Amino acid sequence: MIAFDAVTKRYGDNVRPALDNISLDIQSGEFIVMVGQSGSGKSTLLGMINRLIDPSEGVVWFEGEDVQHLDPVLLRRHIGYVFQHVGLFPHMTLAENIGITPRLLGWDEARIAARTEELLTLVQLPPEQYRDRIPSELSGGQRQRIGVARAIAAKPRVVLMDEPFGALDLRTRDALSRDYRKLHEALQLTTVMITHDVIEAVLLADRIAVLQDGRIAGLGTPHDLVTNPPNDDVRALMDMPRQQAERLNALMRESAAS
Repeated sequence: MIAFDAVTKRYGDNVRPALDNISLDIQSGEFIVMVGQSGSGKSTLLGMINRLIDPSEGVVWFEGEDVQHLDPVLLRRHIGYVFQHVGLFPHMTLAENIGITPRLLGWDEARIAARTEELLTLVQLPPEQYRDRIPSELSGGQRQRIGVARAIAAKPRVVLMDEPFGALDLRTRDALSRDYRKLHEALQLTTVMITHDVIEAVLLADRIAVLQDGRIAGLGTPHDLVTNPPNDDVRALMDMPRQQAERLNALMRESAAS
């Protein structure tokens, strides 16, 4: 579905490239999560898929075509995008927000209305209660559900997610991330997500790509990277969930003993 072929990205006169000779294949239907410290190249990599950023060297392929040969506006209209602060239009109803991309693609109003009803139901916001509300009337989790609905409104095959649940409280974040994983499977999407939360990556991903200094330091299933990390840096990162679980278990034992 998506491939990076020896991709490098340099910004200005910086000596160190933001991405350094990245090669990565993302299969149709895969849920791949990118983790790494700030400045590791995650956002640059994500932005190349829908041509928000162009490579300095190498080729990014989308469904077998070099993205440099694709109209960036049309490309973006066929890729869903969900980011941390949602970006809903505050003066529009939720139905109008969801219908933006289908309307730009020339769908008729009856089809847009039917798709909006379908998506509100899919993200567990009953249409009769929510279609005519505006974003300020919603909780953060509800707004993010509308963000997901808007991203998949035009039936894209690919969804890009940039820290989509990072601004939510932990309970809402957990519920919404699990619900999105179900949507990913039900709709047979290809999802590429950025997160700083290693536990979230382990629980959601089919594969995890660990980025460090513009390179892929580790790539594999969550099980592979946790049990057989390729180097000490990846081991330290992937060991965090286990260390947190051990600290939590120790606190629970102390609490039970007292």
